[in-house]
Amino acid sequence: MINFNRVLIGLTLWALLAGVASSAEGISSSAAKVRTLTVTVLSTMLADGDELGEWGFAALVEADGRRILFDTGAKSDVVLKNVQTMELNLGDVPDVILSHWHGDHIGGLMTLRRDVMAKHPTALARAHVGAGFFDSRVGWPPGVELNSMILTKPEYEATGGKFVVHAKPIELQPGVWLTGPVKRKHPERNWSGRAQVKTATGLREDTINDDMALVVNTEQGLVIVTGCGHAGVINIIEQARTMVRPARVHALIGGIHLFSAKEETLTWTVGKLREFGVDNFLGCHCTGIETVYRFRQDLGLDRAHCVVGAVGAGFELGHGLNPREIAK
Repeated sequence: MINFNRVLIGLTLWALLAGVASSAEGISSSAAKVRTLTVTVLSTMLADGDELGEWGFAALVEADGRRILFDTGAKSDVVLKNVQTMELNLGDVPDVILSHWHGDHIGGLMTLRRDVMAKHPTALARAHVGAGFFDSRVGWPPGVELNSMILTKPEYEATGGKFVVHAKPIELQPGVWLTGPVKRKHPERNWSGRAQVKTATGLREDTINDDMALVVNTEQGLVIVTGCGHAGVINIIEQARTMVRPARVHALIGGIHLFSAKEETLTWTVGKLREFGVDNFLGCHCTGIETVYRFRQDLGLDRAHCVVGAVGAGFELGHGLNPREIAK
């Protein structure tokens, strides 16, 4: 005679173990999809109106009512000034994601935190970074520390801020994922190669292993936000499709570091992107202006769906890209 209680317990344990295994492998066990989403660029080189441009990147992501700051630009005050010009408020933004350790993505962190903390102590008080973010880097001149975040860390923590280090993918809220350090399945070399990282066995080339991206699961497909995409845009998309679901890319927003890419690199990248399907592309920061136009042509997109990113430009789920006037 079947003991149904034992069967029920066994099935429950199996489900729990399956869930743990999926989580450990970075595979989504959640079918959650974001219903409302806007992404607004706060820092990039091209400016529109009274905003300021710079060699850097930052974006405000608003998903189902929760707001996240992705990167903080290069200069200490540019993102703050742009936020003020656009009449945005970061007081209800608890989380900031720093896509990697480079100065053009972390420069505004302390200025922004200090600006909001008096009235909003929890605003920008939790900073998400990838494993390896605080590793020591050296380059030129020899022996000079390049990673300014090593000194910024105690300064940020003194304000009550906390760093959360991610070694694997995580679902920050239903339907909103952080890749953690991206697996380098394909040999995409989207970095300068001038820096070295200190390890227990000595110096080695810094491949920016801490590079992360944000992935939002929507009914229309995946929306992916990148800082520089040093891990390689194809590696990032493939990890997103593995950890969330194998959907088409509804929108790709941010920098993907192809401004100096050779012809064979662009050809290969476009070919892979074509396999995934890309509905909208907002190419900012280190993507390269010519790269955006190349993508527009080779992916069969038009100027309404593939544009150069400008400060103030953005994307809204259900409405598409808003390039503003300068890149329309």
